Amino acid sequence: QVQLVESGGGLVQAGGSLRLSCVASGRTFSSYDIGWFRQAPGKEREFVAAISRTGLYTDYTDPVKGRFTVSRDNAKNTGYLQMNSLQPEDTARYYCAAVWSTRTLRRNSADYDYWGQGTQVTVSS
Repeated sequence: QVQLVESGGGLVQAGGSLRLSCVASGRTFSSYDIGWFRQAPGKEREFVAAISRTGLYTDYTDPVKGRFTVSRDNAKNTGYLQMNSLQPEDTARYYCAAVWSTRTLRRNSADYDYWGQGTQVTVSS
């Protein structure tokens, strides 16, 4: 079973940047698509971004397009979410998730099999 651990969250002022990391166990990391989700108190879990197994394909939700960049380094078993121009609306707990690579990237959290514990991102105004 794949284990995922997120890190890199913290408190940042509006306009600042953070880079989240998602470290996976095992040697089959490159066979999985990686998704990023976030959840704020009182709100439903929201899709943020996804990246295919080789990094060839990416997908972003509209609110983060142009500000966030998803990437991965399979040699390090690590996925990344670079977050720039952060806004208070980005405040949430951020999770990475993994699913065996499919033909298309998935936005539905129910499609992902493995999840990290999350890392908190708080953006102050």
